Amino acid sequence: MPPRSPLPSRHGLDAAWVRTPDADPGNPRPWPTLSAWLRNKLPQGVDVDAMLEDGRFVHEDGSPVLLDDAYRPHTFVWFHRDLRDEEEVPGDLAVLHHDERLVVVDKPPFLSTIPRGRHVRQSVVVRLRDELGLPELSPLHRLDRVTSGVLMMATERRWRGPYQSLFEHRRVEKTYLALAPWRDDLAFPLTITNHIRKTRGVWQAEVVPDAPVNAETLIEVESRAGDLAVYRLTPRTGRTHQLRVHLNGLGIPIVNDPLYPVVRDVSVDDFSRPLQLLASTLRFVDPVDGAARRFVSVRDLPLGTTPTG
Repeated sequence: MPPRSPLPSRHGLDAAWVRTPDADPGNPRPWPTLSAWLRNKLPQGVDVDAMLEDGRFVHEDGSPVLLDDAYRPHTFVWFHRDLRDEEEVPGDLAVLHHDERLVVVDKPPFLSTIPRGRHVRQSVVVRLRDELGLPELSPLHRLDRVTSGVLMMATERRWRGPYQSLFEHRRVEKTYLALAPWRDDLAFPLTITNHIRKTRGVWQAEVVPDAPVNAETLIEVESRAGDLAVYRLTPRTGRTHQLRVHLNGLGIPIVNDPLYPVVRDVSVDDFSRPLQLLASTLRFVDPVDGAARRFVSVRDLPLGTTPTG
């Protein structure tokens, strides 16, 4: 682990860091300068010379890395990455609860939970670290970018452990609502159990026949309107895409799902068709003070990009 960063967070993001390798007795100075090593280490798209000129690379003591600084082994360098322009995600990121330990929000569709890939500033964590002045804010569970609803975060690192253990030991009751087609030949409530496997780099998860059960969802009918129904989903496990896979397996894929039953080519900046899946309720006993906690989304189905409740 690196020492504490000499740079403050920017846009809710911590500074990035790189470290030169440990000393090699056979080649103690493989690079003439630290700047030469940075040019080799960082991707081609990074304009190292311009960043050096602007003083954007800094040493452990906060002093800028200079063009002719000698290369040294096991040396940390900090800097802030350039961020691409991101289309602003529409919809209200409503704060449902905020206390010393927890922040609970009602996430709109299309907003990433954490910064990753092409979505950095347009993520819950980055936006709220900046808006709430909480540099250590971090999610305690995950919601897909296209899923809406209740998301819980720890305000500081010291609170992650107690609340993370709730999710790890399945002591949080989570309820979702989904808008999907109605089928007269299906009888509810019903419970789906199977084995779901998600391969890295493959868009869809798959059901593996005859493998040990690792996914279970209780499905009930909340209401019906013509050819559609609102289903209440209670997952008893937390596999990737579990709810989407289970409804699709029944022949009732969630409305506007870009992955099931078929993968649709949708731009990441297309916000016109939100997935009709809502993380509706979180319920648990607080591991710190023993209080009964319950957080409920203010959104209703069908989902737009603003809360309607």
